[in-house]
Amino acid sequence: MKTFIAILLAIIGLPASAVSVDHDAQLTILPGWTTSSGSRMIGLRIDLVDGWKTYWRAPGDAGIPPRIDWSGSQNIQSAAFHWPTPDVFYEGSSRSIGYDQTVTIPMELFPNAQGLMQLSGTLDIGVCAEICVPVSLDFDQSLVGDGARDPAIIAALVDRPLSADQAGIKDVTCTIQPITDGISITAQVALGSAVQPDAVIIETADPEVWVSEPDINQNGHQLSAKADLYHIDGGSFAVDRSRIRITILGSTMAVDIQGCAAP
Repeated sequence: MKTFIAILLAIIGLPASAVSVDHDAQLTILPGWTTSSGSRMIGLRIDLVDGWKTYWRAPGDAGIPPRIDWSGSQNIQSAAFHWPTPDVFYEGSSRSIGYDQTVTIPMELFPNAQGLMQLSGTLDIGVCAEICVPVSLDFDQSLVGDGARDPAIIAALVDRPLSADQAGIKDVTCTIQPITDGISITAQVALGSAVQPDAVIIETADPEVWVSEPDINQNGHQLSAKADLYHIDGGSFAVDRSRIRITILGSTMAVDIQGCAAP
């Protein structure tokens, strides 16, 4: 989780008045506005040329996950990121999750104290067409003033997946079993009648745990998604069901489920 928050914090260090272009990708900060609670709602706008894409927080087997060093930032206590619904791309037998052409990612920043927020560091992302190209961007930017509500940020907030409650999903369980060098997880989801899944993504709270593309079975409104989990260094690890995140992507609806119970 901290990796995903960190990448977004770093991206917002790009100045609103400047665009950084590298390997067919343009990144611009929409400075957004200060909310009534004192947080800052901003937006990252990524523009790509036709045929190119970049990746969601969980990019899939064929994607490049975002990575960031933002240790030079000041007056940032935490951030809540609000990813709009991504697309699913198939490259042969591999699947990746991300965006093409233009995407705006809203982010809400919470300062340590009133005053200037300074964002400094380096962002590494991947952009892909026939091949994937790593892009490294340095940033050092201040966020000042109260700003103003931005239609692009608002539209991206509306485009987020529904919560489980909003989608009418009440019953979500996860069975966890040990396997050789890893853990197997099987999520059972009682779907509402309007949810017709095209893809399912399972995430843990640990960015160093790799999760396979789930095997999906559906019987009526009951969805089963089974995936294998491995730590990237080959060591042992634990899984907290309350921090499992399951995203269901469908042609008419997307749902973001956070946490699952023991069966």
